[in-house]
Amino acid sequence: MKVIGLLGGMSWESSIVYEQILNEEARRRLGGVHSADLLIRSYDFAVVERLQSAGEWEQAGRLLADSARALEAAGAELLVLCTNTMHEVADMIAAAVAIPFLHIADVTAAAIKATGLAKVGLLGTRYTMERDFYRGRLQATHGLTVLVPDEPDRTLVHQIIYNELVQGIVRDESRTRYLEVIGRLQQRGAEGIVAGCTEIELLIQAGDLSLPYFPTTRLHALAALDMALADS
Repeated sequence: MKVIGLLGGMSWESSIVYEQILNEEARRRLGGVHSADLLIRSYDFAVVERLQSAGEWEQAGRLLADSARALEAAGAELLVLCTNTMHEVADMIAAAVAIPFLHIADVTAAAIKATGLAKVGLLGTRYTMERDFYRGRLQATHGLTVLVPDEPDRTLVHQIIYNELVQGIVRDESRTRYLEVIGRLQQRGAEGIVAGCTEIELLIQAGDLSLPYFPTTRLHALAALDMALADS
C-alpha cells in the first residue's frame, strides 16, 4: 500500500471524513486490522480562510506547496488536497512535488461521466461556484455542462458552509434550504448534483435527493485508496 499524504484541516470537519472513509475502506478491502497508511498536514483553518477572504491565493498556494513538499519528504507517495476550494492553487501544489497529485475535479468528472450525465448542478463555496478553477475544469477538460445557483442562492449556500458546516453545525433548516436550491437547479436542467464542498456531505446525503448525487469527499477518498492499492 502506498502512503497517502493528506493536506487537510480546511476544514477539519471534512478532513476527518476523509480519514474515516480511507481507513474504513482499507479495512473492508484488505480485511483484518488493516487501515490506510496516511501522512497528514492539518491546518488552522482560520489562517487559510483569511487568505481566501483577502484574495491572497498565491500566498495560500505557497503555504500548501511547502506542506506538500514536506509530506513528500516524509514519505508520502501520492497527494490528496482535502478541500474543493483550495484546488484554486492545485497547479502550484502539483508543481511542487514529484509524486502524483489527485485532482478532486477529475475524480468527480469521471464519476459523472460514468453515469452518462452531461449537465450537473454545482454547489460549493462562492469561490468554487464563481471562479474558473473548478467549474472551468469540469467544462473545458471533461466536456460537462455545469450550472451554479443564481443569487441569492449562491450567497445562501456559501454562508451555510462558513457559518455552520465548517463549525460542525448541521441544521435541518439549512438542509431544507439547500434542497430548495437544488430543486431550482433541477428546474434549470441539472441532471445531477455535485457536492462541490467537502462539508456539504455533512448536510446532504444521496437519499435526500431525487436525482444523482456526486459527493466529492467520498469520491476523492475512494479514488486515492484505489491509487494507493493499485500495485499492492
